[in-house]
Amino acid sequence: MTATSLTEKGSIPSKPNLTVLVVDDEESFTEALTYGLERENFNVLVAHESTRALQLLSESAIDVVLLDLMLPGISGIDICREIRRFSNIPVIVVTAKSSEVDAVVSLEVGADDYVTKPYRFKELVARIRAIIRRKAAIVDESSLTDSISEDQEILEARGIRLDIARHRVWVEETEILLPPKEFRLLQTLMENKGRVLERHVLLERVWGYDYDGDPRTLDVHIKRIRSKIELDPTKPLKLTTIRGIGYRFEGS
Repeated sequence: MTATSLTEKGSIPSKPNLTVLVVDDEESFTEALTYGLERENFNVLVAHESTRALQLLSESAIDVVLLDLMLPGISGIDICREIRRFSNIPVIVVTAKSSEVDAVVSLEVGADDYVTKPYRFKELVARIRAIIRRKAAIVDESSLTDSISEDQEILEARGIRLDIARHRVWVEETEILLPPKEFRLLQTLMENKGRVLERHVLLERVWGYDYDGDPRTLDVHIKRIRSKIELDPTKPLKLTTIRGIGYRFEGS
């Protein structure tokens, strides 16, 4: 059943303004989810396998991906990893696999949130909208960089140079690539170098005051940043953990 046919069946808004890509091989699940999301004024695209999912991502303007882990052929983990090679689009893993290992691995390869089946539909919708709001806030914030002075545009410490306006980062003489959340997290820590920032403060500043997802996502993002800026990520000297409190970017 297609999204179009569902729209024709009920009182679905004719002009949805946000597009969700559902990647799941269970047709009964995708039909029910499509119907529910369309009633919430989302446009819905569906892919039952990886090739179709990647095709839709390359052809369509998609605002968020709902991704199952258990798919035929390429796994959801591999799809998420592939998405992160070319896009920072928000990805919410929606799966019946509920182990901590699956959640952590999903976050490590680039997922933004993790929801287990069965779930409450209203909660899923709330998470979708929260992620899209946070994405919009990052875009709005980046649009203000023209008014920032030259001194404020560049942060430098411990061999790291962060260009806020151009969203570029160098470690010594090598440029590294950081997705928006990793960039914002590193920026927040560098702006407060030498100070301990509590976990809840970092979650609020980077993910938003309404964030109610897995708090482990902060630790995963810290781990990713360390892998790119530290000589030995297992013994960090630049971005350190203050046990029981939070994290600190060490001063010069």
